[in-house]
Amino acid sequence: MIDISAEISGIHFNSCIYNASGPLDATLDELNNIGYSNACGILMKSCTILPREGNPEPRYKDIDGGSINSMGLPNMGYKYYLDIIPSLMKFNKPVIASIAGQNLDEYKQMIEAFNSSKVDILEINLSCPNIVGKPQIGYDFEMSEEIIKMCREVSKKPWGLKLPPYFDFVHFEQMASILNGSKPDFIVCINSIGNALFIDWEKEQVVIKPKGGFGGLGGKYIKPTALANVRKFYELLNKNIKIIGVGGIYTGVDAFEFILSGASLLQLGTSFAQEGPKVFQRVSEELKSVMIQKGYQNLQDFKGKLKVID
Repeated sequence: MIDISAEISGIHFNSCIYNASGPLDATLDELNNIGYSNACGILMKSCTILPREGNPEPRYKDIDGGSINSMGLPNMGYKYYLDIIPSLMKFNKPVIASIAGQNLDEYKQMIEAFNSSKVDILEINLSCPNIVGKPQIGYDFEMSEEIIKMCREVSKKPWGLKLPPYFDFVHFEQMASILNGSKPDFIVCINSIGNALFIDWEKEQVVIKPKGGFGGLGGKYIKPTALANVRKFYELLNKNIKIIGVGGIYTGVDAFEFILSGASLLQLGTSFAQEGPKVFQRVSEELKSVMIQKGYQNLQDFKGKLKVID
């Protein structure tokens, strides 16, 4: 029997694959579709204090090898997600809230509200690259540390942080130092790579409207960067901080590589947007097939055991 189950702070997931916050998770109907699927958890859309319409359309485009988007955090507002949590309990799988404040007080207000709900886990989003005029908090280490310290003091739920991609070892080390001191239950890496540009050469124009066509890059393009972030944080973080890998996971081999690099669970974003809910079962079965081929019974048999060349 091949076991791909996982856990975060005692909360059991019957597999290791579920949805990333962003695609197809903004409404109760969409979240129900995830609940009925083979996803091991239900991750809600990153919510803000007030409902947001997001950026003007077109703001999402499938491209060869992935996607580009500048959604601008369209969501129903955190009170909507609080209200629908009881409806999601019927699926008997962990329900995760994703919180995206504009400042420390907003994060605190939403964390305190979800503390009083039946949500299982809080994912604190420090990494949305597509709010016009707002930088990614995850690149401001001083502000990140302040928010992370507040999360540790205020959250009564298991909590973790969704991080932007980092590219320099010094930045990995700076963030790892903050994380090791603050002890979140997990991190999620990576969010999309911000401010990419894709061009329709025949029309001689960009493919999305916001920000002059600049948007977050997702899909196969970002897998090497995502793997690098998972691996480097696995090397630097205290091992009781779990890592959730996301970025370019389309196949069981992709999933295997993320776990080999150190991920404990995996999220599907662009592949879910493109394929729909059936992607969770397909990738799970493909991962099991790879494990059978390799002779592995569970994720711990190979998690983090990536070999280097001597």
